[in-house]
Parts: sequence; C-alpha cells; structure tokens
Amino acid sequence: MKIRKPAVAGSFYPGDQAELKEMIEEFVEPGKKRTKALGVISPHAGYIYSGKGAGIVFSRVEIPDDVIILAPNHRGIGADIALWPEGKWSTPLGEVEVNSELAKLISAESDLVEADESAHKSEHSLEVQLPFLQYFKPGFKLVPLCLLRMSYEQVEELGKAIARAIKRYDQPALIVASSDMSHYLPAQVAKRQDQLALDQVLRLDPYGLYSTVVKNNISMCGFIPATVMLVAAKELGAESAELADYRNSGEVTGDDREVVAYAAVMVK
Repeated sequence: MKIRKPAVAGSFYPGDQAELKEMIEEFVEPGKKRTKALGVISPHAGYIYSGKGAGIVFSRVEIPDDVIILAPNHRGIGADIALWPEGKWSTPLGEVEVNSELAKLISAESDLVEADESAHKSEHSLEVQLPFLQYFKPGFKLVPLCLLRMSYEQVEELGKAIARAIKRYDQPALIVASSDMSHYLPAQVAKRQDQLALDQVLRLDPYGLYSTVVKNNISMCGFIPATVMLVAAKELGAESAELADYRNSGEVTGDDREVVAYAAVMVK
C-alpha cells in the first residue's frame, strides 16, 4: 500500500504529535455551532500565519466521513489534474485512508483526471489541511486532487464530474479548496484585490471568480481549486456562502508592506 509521507511537517507545522495538537488547539473554536456545508476554502500557509483561518472554518462546519481536497500545484510537477488514487497519507497525527471508491467514481466521470502521485509528493497545500481535519474527525477518508493549468471549461467539467460522483456515491462529502489569497502586496492593496475575488465567491459565481482573478491578475494561488469547488457545490444545491475569516501575514510579522493574505469561506 502506498503511503504518502509528510513533506512539510517540522516546517509549515510542528512535526511532533503533541506539539502539533497543542498548536491546533490554539486556533480552533471549541464548542462552536457547526453548519452543514458542501464546500470550504481554507488557507494553506505555515500555521503561524494561516492556522487561525483554517481553525475557524473547520470549527464551524460539519465534517463528514469523506473529504475531497482540491489543492493547487505550486511546483508544476506531474499531471494538470492529478489524483492520488489509493493508499494512505501520513501526518504526525496518524494516517488518513484514501477513499479509493470515491476516487474511482470521480475518475470515471471525467477523462481529465489522471492517477499521478508525482504531483503530490512535495506539495504542501493539501497536506497542511489534514491535521485540522484529523483533529476534528479522526478516521475520515480522503480524496486528494492536485490541480495545475485548467481552462474555465475544464474547471466546469471537473466540478460537475465531482458533483456527479458524490451523487453516485450517495454519502455526504465535504469539498475543501486549499487556497491563499494575494501574495507579496501591501496589506490594503491585497485586501482590495482579494475583495474582488471574494465578492464572486460569495455570489456563488464560479465563472465570475475565474475571470475576475485572471482579468485583475490576482495572485490567489488556489483560485482553480476554489472555482472547481464552487461549480461542484452549486451542482449539489449550494445556496449561500459566508466569509468566516480574512487575515494577512502582516498581523504576525508586524510588516504590512508585503503580505500574503488568507481567507476562509463556507459554502452551504
């Protein structure tokens, strides 16, 4: 059985189990009322910067037994739509089983999807979501997808394929789009740029999000995963979206001149 070992434990987040759990507990909201959600956007930077946003969004949604994570491919390695089809993913909190049944259903619904582990080997953006999910839902199963270049037509095809697969699977699944927002801009400029993109997300307008990011050159690294998630969530009956958190790295470093920004969104 293929086990995907952690690539960024000890750098993006603590490599020690007890230390990691303690850090997550600083970010989550215990006892928060949970909402049923079809999808979320969750940030993926080092936990000191974006952990609070991830902690907030995963504290506020019901996490079902199955989670599909759509992550951007930062390194450009492997297939454009790369699925890790079976096996387990390991973190300091234990192992997460890949739901090979749901993965096969997604593959069967779209010829765009390729089984390709190379895209995932050193990619951080999917891995960093797992400890939060493990903290709240030990034993959940995962479908990992790493996304690179995609036209809007391909985005729409994949989103609809994921929705059809979930319907065929006939069990609830949460779709997590892993994304940070603007990169290396003054905080106020980042906020203005990000608001343009987030307005489209909150309108549940996938084409609006995709075209706004491209037209305005917004450095939202996971806009493709976020757009795919919106397409799928709408196909599954999503009616609203809510911004759960927005912050930037300057709030930690004290330097607002060049920040990376992070948003957390629930789609219901």
